[in-house]
Amino acid sequence: MMVLGLLVAVAALGFMTLGARGAWDYVLPFRGVKLAALVLVAFAIAVSTVLFQTVTDNRILTPSIMGFDALYVLLQTTVVFTVGSARMVGIDPRLRFTVEVLLMVGFAGLLFRWLFAGARRSLHLLLLVGIVLGVLFRSLSSFMQRLIDPNEFAVLQERFFASFNAVDSRLLGAAAVMVLGASLLAWRLRRSFDVLLLGRDNATMLGVDHRRAVTGVLVVVAVMVSVSTALVGPVTFFGLLVANLAYQLSGTHRHRAVLPVAVLLAVLCLVGGQVVLERVLGYDTALSVVIEFLGGLMFLTLLLRGSRR
Repeated sequence: MMVLGLLVAVAALGFMTLGARGAWDYVLPFRGVKLAALVLVAFAIAVSTVLFQTVTDNRILTPSIMGFDALYVLLQTTVVFTVGSARMVGIDPRLRFTVEVLLMVGFAGLLFRWLFAGARRSLHLLLLVGIVLGVLFRSLSSFMQRLIDPNEFAVLQERFFASFNAVDSRLLGAAAVMVLGASLLAWRLRRSFDVLLLGRDNATMLGVDHRRAVTGVLVVVAVMVSVSTALVGPVTFFGLLVANLAYQLSGTHRHRAVLPVAVLLAVLCLVGGQVVLERVLGYDTALSVVIEFLGGLMFLTLLLRGSRR
């Protein structure tokens, strides 16, 4: 963690200073806001993915399987389909961000309430329902996308991919408050994280209220995923990449080591990736494309390892 922390500090310093031109009293606050946005998104994605894999006991699953990404795309498509891209751009970003987060959190809340409404409900059933609803959302989005004007679709398509370098600074305050609230809830549940890895029966025998703990973790995941998705757009494999690298580097399943390592790796990937692509290589390639490609390779690697076992 000390090495990762040092690398993160070097990446942050390079992000703030490399290629800076003009007055420092303008450059530093401007880049500082972007750096804060990257750190916030990295923290939310890393923590939510690790905790989601904890309650599902599966390292190839990410919160996107619950249908958050598909719901985000459906929301964007519905707005363009109903009011048009010009009016969508004119909507206050803070209002749009709040509505998107509330709808995604509300969607997750309905799923969780239905999951725990009866004794026979299971987490696997929740995942299955999330997958089915994700397919439904994508189908509805695809149907509306075929009906809209091609020019409208071109504007809409930009929102289908994560953009880590175009976070609206006006949204950081509300996003930080939401992530902080979810983090405080996670902190209260921190002692049960390692026990949840042992399964429902073992966790119950060790004195953990499994149903309450899993519900709390899923609420934390829902809030963090909703905030990060509304801020930068849908991300599928980034959390998978940093979470599995964190397991390998930490060499343990204990969350007091895995969570900090995952957060540091996520920050290093986003901040360091932006520095390398923009300041060093001078490329205009979106960082999300590179990260999703590496995450997809990680996903295929995990699948091949599992099939061999």
